[in-house]
Amino acid sequence: MEEIEDLLTQEEMESIGLEPDQVLVLKRCFDGFADEDGAIPADNVGSILAMMGMKVKPSALREIIDEIDEDGSGLLEFGEFCQLAAKFLVEEDEEALKKELKEAFRIYDKECMGYISTDTLKEILRELDNKLSEEDLDNIIEEVDEDGSGTLDFDEFMEMMAG
Repeated sequence: MEEIEDLLTQEEMESIGLEPDQVLVLKRCFDGFADEDGAIPADNVGSILAMMGMKVKPSALREIIDEIDEDGSGLLEFGEFCQLAAKFLVEEDEEALKKELKEAFRIYDKECMGYISTDTLKEILRELDNKLSEEDLDNIIEEVDEDGSGTLDFDEFMEMMAG
């Protein structure tokens, strides 16, 4: 089996935002479609991504391919394919995170008012990290409750939790 370092350098993986196991999965997909020169025609990329479960609008895909296909060859080499796939993998992760946070927010917004109190937020933060002092909690609350209302709506909650 190929070593991960043979495929992409550590710096390339970090700049693209992929984990080693994701790179190996992408390599298997890539190899299944690459021609004998080790490249995939850009025109085939949409159907490959669709097979991987990634939905992409043709216009968005064209724009990204134009950006990634630096040499303008119309062929994507493995590194370029990883850059392209990473854009959709990262996007899916963000969507999943937002969905999970919305569910968590809904659980704590017991009266369905569209906000949680800063006291509720303190409880959540204590559950996440029991080493936080009262002063730490007050500082966090002060930072996230920018308008001093004593409440957090979903957007403020999302921003705090997602960093």
